[in-house]
Amino acid sequence: MGRAFEYRKARKMKRWGNMSRTFTKIGKEITIAVKAGGPDPDGNPRLRALMQNAKAANMPKENVERAIKKATDKDAGDYKEIIYEGYGPHGIAIVVETATDNHTRTVANVRSYFNKAGGSLGTTGSLSFMFEHKCVFHIKPKDGVSIEDLELELIDYGVDELEADDEEIVLYGAFESNSEIQKYLEENAFEIISSEFERIPNDLKEVDAEQRAAIEKLIERLEEDEDVQNVFHNMKEEDEE
Repeated sequence: MGRAFEYRKARKMKRWGNMSRTFTKIGKEITIAVKAGGPDPDGNPRLRALMQNAKAANMPKENVERAIKKATDKDAGDYKEIIYEGYGPHGIAIVVETATDNHTRTVANVRSYFNKAGGSLGTTGSLSFMFEHKCVFHIKPKDGVSIEDLELELIDYGVDELEADDEEIVLYGAFESNSEIQKYLEENAFEIISSEFERIPNDLKEVDAEQRAAIEKLIERLEEDEDVQNVFHNMKEEDEE
């Protein structure tokens, strides 16, 4: 199996374990997508994708409608997507994706978490070379289409890794290929279960149990912040071989 698939598999349950956090995250992403591309999913590919994510996460329909309505309200706050990068304890690289309506609050909180953990917040872009920004699609297998043929076809649209089981096919591609891949899947009537963006580390760093505990404490603190959407790092997971 490929590096991206193994990395994501190790983190999947941790990141999607808290349902209320998942709903909040998707709700913010819907609000941002609507402000950028309008409230009509037929004309807003990003909103279509997020509505599929909401369905996959069993997010109530009224929550989705509330997020769309919030974005169209002229008095609603305007979320900005801001990325923070820094080193946690023991030299672990950490990238924090946020969606915030108060940058001053968010940067102060994120910096505080790093400092208290013995880490340091760096400048934007300082760690980007350590991660590959990927789009990830989960789709249903389609009758009459083999995995081999699908993989060959999708190479031209930016997919560089594909994994499959009986229930779903997971596609990985460059972040910049997201729109082309989504367009191909929709035009060819593939059922998209969900999609997301991942930052896959180029190299994973080994840590011992004591170091892991300190790093995980920082990651948990970051993930508990209401402005934080995603946290990516290059620490090797315990269950990776």
